Amino acid sequence: MAKTNFQSIDEYIVACPPESHAYLQEIRKLIRRLVPDAKERISYQMAAFERNGKNFIHFAGWKKHVSLYPVPAGSEAFERQIAKYVDGKGTVKFALDEPLPLKLIERVIKLHLVVNKKKTKGD
Repeated sequence: MAKTNFQSIDEYIVACPPESHAYLQEIRKLIRRLVPDAKERISYQMAAFERNGKNFIHFAGWKKHVSLYPVPAGSEAFERQIAKYVDGKGTVKFALDEPLPLKLIERVIKLHLVVNKKKTKGD
């Protein structure tokens, strides 16, 4: 992906490898359904959603996977579920040759919302 300075998530997705487009749209749709008041934006040259003035999740498309950032802390059960997808510090990768684990992604989004609410209460 050579382009930078994206103005919208639509523009960002179009610039991603075509193989990742459907998964990126699915993640976007899930975030919008779960967090209807979140605002779409570009942050760190990636698709992101913000709530209460703070980014709470980023997502990116690659040739062989899509990624979510950062990895939220969760229960031991959650940590076990997500362990096979964690790659490096703060990155979750979902391979394009496997179905998206939507229930797990939904948990990631909900955990980020809890953190987002805590951060904004203290401000």
